[in-house]
Amino acid sequence: MSTYTQILYHIVFATKNREPVLTKDRRDDLYKYIWGIAQKRDCHLYRIGGIEDHVHLLASLHPSVALADLVKEIKIASVSWIKTEHVFADFGYWQNGYGAFTCSVGSKDRIIEYIKGQEQHHTKESSPEELRRLLSEANIEYEQKYFE
Repeated sequence: MSTYTQILYHIVFATKNREPVLTKDRRDDLYKYIWGIAQKRDCHLYRIGGIEDHVHLLASLHPSVALADLVKEIKIASVSWIKTEHVFADFGYWQNGYGAFTCSVGSKDRIIEYIKGQEQHHTKESSPEELRRLLSEANIEYEQKYFE
């Protein structure tokens, strides 16, 4: 028998100290680079987006790929690419850790639209507020010190 999976992940990770360094003029280049990493690992990226201080991905992973390994590879490779290509002048590193939330297939289109609308969304909710809300909605306990 073959292996069949349908697990969607909404993944969120931020710049170090949530510095607003991912300038709009080069974000699409970053997204294309990350997309290529996902494709190379036989993962499907449905949508990528974000704002100056964080990135959202909606992805399904190949059954042989561990979530932590994919996020680690994306972060390490993209830091190297950003620095080598001088993509974001003030970029240092990605923040340690990430948020990852499983999603139903039925919510896929809604999450794609949510990721597309990040700039508009963040006129009403800050990045830390957004992450706290996502964690709360998923019933994930967190330490407040990481949001101060």
